[in-house]
Order: sequence, then C-alpha cells, then structure tokens
Amino acid sequence: MDSNCLFCKILKREIPAQIVYEDAATLAFLDINPVNPGHTLVIPKVHSSDVFEIDEKNWAAVMKTSRVVAHALEKALQTDGINLGMNNRAGAGQVIFHAHVHVMPRFKDDPHSLWPGRPYAEGEFEKTGEKIRAAL
Repeated sequence: MDSNCLFCKILKREIPAQIVYEDAATLAFLDINPVNPGHTLVIPKVHSSDVFEIDEKNWAAVMKTSRVVAHALEKALQTDGINLGMNNRAGAGQVIFHAHVHVMPRFKDDPHSLWPGRPYAEGEFEKTGEKIRAAL
C-alpha cells in the first residue's frame, strides 16, 4: 500500500467510504462525485497506479468485481444501462493514482452523453492499424 494514496487509506479504513462489495482481492465503494447515484469505483487491494502497472491477476479480479457490481446496480437501481470506464495517467484525466474502474449506472433520460467520435482522415485508418500491430 501507498501511505499517501487516498484509496489505500480507504482500504485501511482510515477514511470512511460507502463500501458496497469486498472480496480477497478487490474493494468497491461509491464515488463521492457520481455521474449518477450508484456510481461505484472498483479497486485492487494491491496498490498499482493504472492499467499499465496492475498485474494480470489483479486486473482480472477488478474486471470480475466490476461485472458483479454492474449486475447489482442494474438490479438495485433499475438502470437502462451501465458504463465501465477507466482513466489512465493524467493525460486521460486520472486524478487518483490507484488503479480503479468506474461502474456507472445510466438512465435513458440522464444528462450525460458519450464522448464525440470523429472519422479518420484519409489514410489514417490504415496507418493507425499498422502502428498498433507493430507495437503488439
């Protein structure tokens, strides 16, 4: 654990949280600034900063718990859908540097929208695919 990490402090019960689920590897608690009521954060109990640092075992545990929470939100809140999200590194909007997945209940009339897409420029589609395949 990181003694300066807000989420590690929640794990150690040094900071109160509305915990909705816990198992041996993960903790899930309500976000204090939710997209909609029920917006839940799922974290690994082993500190890692983001998707680039988390090990495969803990990543699988976070994904499993995210699915468990999604089912619970759908049932408890009668959602119309669920968004899963993760911000990785400051450039993507990450604020707390402990890996976490947002499980966000969605409703057909809520004021939130998805990010805007844009078409690829001429030739960009193929070049981007080539770059990604080369990195893999």
